[in-house]
Amino acid sequence: MTNIASTAPAHQPARSPRLRRLISAIAILVIAAIGLSVGLSAAPVTDATVKIDNFTFGPKLLTVKAGTKVTWVNQDDIPHTVIDKNRKVFRSKPLDTDDKFSFTFTQPGTYDYFCGLHPHMTAQVVVTP
Repeated sequence: MTNIASTAPAHQPARSPRLRRLISAIAILVIAAIGLSVGLSAAPVTDATVKIDNFTFGPKLLTVKAGTKVTWVNQDDIPHTVIDKNRKVFRSKPLDTDDKFSFTFTQPGTYDYFCGLHPHMTAQVVVTP
């Protein structure tokens, strides 16, 4: 009786264990990359951070989708505030070092803001649908 499992077809060369491990590793990486890519594109971004440091907001221009919560973090060694230009949408209390202020942007539009303690500090959030 012939053992079919142990006989390789004549047209296929035998693969070394090292080559099999390499092919397996590549296949795992490809599957992981596809899964990560699908996961990133399917998950909506719902949070963004603006850093306050050295008398600047960074990034100076932030574009987000409606429903995004933006959090400002004061990494400067002096207090700052975050106030929308029209003073009708959002306004933080003075933020000491490492303090945070968050606001969720629900309406599309352009929101200019500044630091009430240092009015030369300005930035903008653009909210898309």
